[in-house]
Amino acid sequence: MLEQFEDKFTKYEVARILGARSLQLAMDAPVLLKMSKEEEEDLNYDTLRIAEKELASGVLPITVKRPLPKKSEKQVKKLSEKEIKEKLDEQAEKEKKEIEKLDETDSEIEVDEEKKIKEQGEIMEMANPEDEVEVEEEDKEEI
Repeated sequence: MLEQFEDKFTKYEVARILGARSLQLAMDAPVLLKMSKEEEEDLNYDTLRIAEKELASGVLPITVKRPLPKKSEKQVKKLSEKEIKEKLDEQAEKEKKEIEKLDETDSEIEVDEEKKIKEQGEIMEMANPEDEVEVEEEDKEEI
């Protein structure tokens, strides 16, 4: 059945057409082919087979609409290599400026933290390994 309509319809469209027509026939729509009682009995009054015969004979008033993409009214402008290079340079400059701003704010935050620590009191210093050696020697001398 599908081989006949491969150039006209997809297999999905054929299935949709047959299903829709079969439903119509099941709801007592008139048969569009002139068939004798014997032919109807051979088909066993099967609505799907009747729909297949109608489709094969080309009497079905069912059309298939295939929506196509809409054309855009906007025209895309082609950029020259020079314009592309300029735009890339502008983006690079913006990124550099943003990075510099972030670095400045980070250094300002560090300075503010140091001021707060000085105002609050002593700053703890990192212990050096040499300091530990001196402490151990003092402890030994006391013993």
